[in-house]
Amino acid sequence: MTSKIPSENKYDLICVGGGIMSATLALMTKLLEPKTRILILERLEKVAEESTEAWNNAGTGHSALCELNYTPEKENGDIDVSKAIKIFEQFETTKQFWAHLVEQGLIQTPKNFLRSVPHHSWVRGEDDVKFLKKRYEAMTSWPFFENMKFSEDFETLKKWFPLIMENRSKEEKMAATRMELGTEVNFGKLTERYFNILETKFNVPVLRGHEVLDIDPDERVEWKVEAKNLSTGEKCYYDAEHVFIGAGGGALPLLQKVEIKEKAGYGGFPVSGQWLYCKNREVIEKHHAKVYSKAGPDAPPMSTPHLDTRNIDGKKELLFGPFAGFSTKFLKEGSKLDLPKTINLDNIPSMWGVFWHNLPLTKYLIKQVTMGHKERMEDLRVFIKEAKSEDWDLRIAGQRVQIIKRDKEEG
Repeated sequence: MTSKIPSENKYDLICVGGGIMSATLALMTKLLEPKTRILILERLEKVAEESTEAWNNAGTGHSALCELNYTPEKENGDIDVSKAIKIFEQFETTKQFWAHLVEQGLIQTPKNFLRSVPHHSWVRGEDDVKFLKKRYEAMTSWPFFENMKFSEDFETLKKWFPLIMENRSKEEKMAATRMELGTEVNFGKLTERYFNILETKFNVPVLRGHEVLDIDPDERVEWKVEAKNLSTGEKCYYDAEHVFIGAGGGALPLLQKVEIKEKAGYGGFPVSGQWLYCKNREVIEKHHAKVYSKAGPDAPPMSTPHLDTRNIDGKKELLFGPFAGFSTKFLKEGSKLDLPKTINLDNIPSMWGVFWHNLPLTKYLIKQVTMGHKERMEDLRVFIKEAKSEDWDLRIAGQRVQIIKRDKEEG
């Protein structure tokens, strides 16, 4: 990598990737230290096009209000709410940051990315109803969750989510909790706004269509960054005191090029998310809620089924999922060679260990990948009993890469 780097190409911080992570770090840094020289490098022609894009994630303002996997049941039967409390506090801090941006006049219309949507946990069967009631009692003992409502009453549940309650028997054993202060977040719109602030108020260059090829440590400066202008083919070189790799699935291949010993043993396994989305506007208008239930046996927490009201591109939408798919790509706009290129002698033991220790997960993924529309509709009909196949279609969401690393005990 060349060492002849002009002074205008020297930065305090370079962020790789144009998603929510790079945008948040860069904006916070500029607010705290306005003189910090920051550069953003994004491979695509637009920011917020991968995992941050609205269709590519659940859009839930995660406050632990409805996600049952955040409150596991201990062996003695008690409900552990410690993780839920931590997650709630984190999202409250996030909302305080957004409120600060509104107060400073940096965000004028927060409803463009943040909307109020009630959050529900919904379960069926006597055992799960008992669990949910214990969870409700444990959570409402904390001020954060004191406004949570619990009900097993058929008519109450019908008011909370009428679409789910259609054509159900009053004899069916079920229960739900409700939190009015739940939110739905369009991270794509939020990220676009962050970058607009960075470019217009702080003069931060956001170079779209620039792919980072390599990052190397340097004795005279902290890091040297090599990038390529994809429209001209020209290579560009930069110095940076700090580099943040916020490139989603593209982070691992780039990390493996960095000449540091800490990278040894890291691998990644790609899993693509998929949603069923509703095409019938009449059905969409019957639901205004995020309703989470329990994942099935041997299913990972990320598979928790939920029926979500979304607001995307100015329209109300209805999504159900997630379902897992498989592609060897690490990014939605990536290459099918992404996975093979990251396998090496350093991480083969780690990747084999993950496979061997997670056979139920492997079985679950195989089942998910081989599902057809009929099987997905059967899962949806657990939520919407009379769902019609012609009203729903499949949409591929963002690529996720499960990071794999060595463990001293497990290998």
